[in-house]
Amino acid sequence: MQVGIQFFPDIGPEVKSARDYWQEALRLVALVDRYGYHHVRTVEHYFSPYGGYSPNPVVFLAAAAQVTSHARLVTGAVLPAFNNPLKLAGELAMLDALSNGRLDVGFARAFLPHEFKHFGVKLDESRGRFDEGVAQVRLLLEEENVTSVGRFHSFRNVTSLPRPTQKPRPPFYVAALGTRESFERAGANGHGIMAIPMAGGAMKDLIDAYRNARAAAGHEGPGVVMLAFHMLCHESQQEAEQLARGPLNRYLRSLVDAASDWTSGARSADYPGYDQVIAALARETFETQVEKCAAWVGTPERILDTIATYRARIGSFEIASLQVNFNDLPLPAAEASMRLFGERVLPRLPR
Repeated sequence: MQVGIQFFPDIGPEVKSARDYWQEALRLVALVDRYGYHHVRTVEHYFSPYGGYSPNPVVFLAAAAQVTSHARLVTGAVLPAFNNPLKLAGELAMLDALSNGRLDVGFARAFLPHEFKHFGVKLDESRGRFDEGVAQVRLLLEEENVTSVGRFHSFRNVTSLPRPTQKPRPPFYVAALGTRESFERAGANGHGIMAIPMAGGAMKDLIDAYRNARAAAGHEGPGVVMLAFHMLCHESQQEAEQLARGPLNRYLRSLVDAASDWTSGARSADYPGYDQVIAALARETFETQVEKCAAWVGTPERILDTIATYRARIGSFEIASLQVNFNDLPLPAAEASMRLFGERVLPRLPR
């Protein structure tokens, strides 16, 4: 199992400026190669404290590429619904060049109704825009003199520049929340999967569905499953819980607030049951996340036990992506947590 770090800003200017947030993030990135963390990852979101400081993950990852030499740079994830594939393919290939071929590309459908509203994109076009966008970006990265006539974007006889440093292109991942169909589609298409283990024990069935669909489609190997966790490591279990509880609860609140349209009337055939999904997330707390092993909080020994417990519940997965500075967690606490995890946990994990 490889372990990397991710940045999901879920604060606004009243808590911390974007300048301060990203400068602190780069200080944490500077620890990545020293301790052997696998990757640096960030998101694409807009307009609200839930992710809104990161409208373009390529920008931050380009900066992170300059303070790392070995870590993968992961878009977690870009949103085809709000991007022209010609522009997106060029930006991704440029990042692949800047990082000397260390880019992994994660795609997501987007799920926040207010983002669709502000961009003037219909929720019911989400699946179509995602499928078409991923296919067109793939064509543009893999081939030259490309022609594609789509429902949303079309182009003829175009070669995207720069060409990818990795051949034929960087690895692709698909982000999924908890829908079996999303896991199966990612497997059938031969991509990796990015998920959040808020589904508890149901994650085992979803991962099995992903691996089975991948095998049925004739792809070699089991694929790659990347799961996201909150993490705070401390010499004292009590101190770890006190430090993490408030920021994690505020993170969960910011997620539910950003997605509140689903529980106040928004509906789409492309998002069946999302009112129930968000209602369930509204019941999540620091305690439930710890109980589900979705949050790794405590001493190195407690975190190792948590990892072993979770792997026993759901089986193996290839990559853990850790949120290390969630919400308003102070930078010194995040730095100390990363150092302790790197010194006392990472060396004891199976690689």
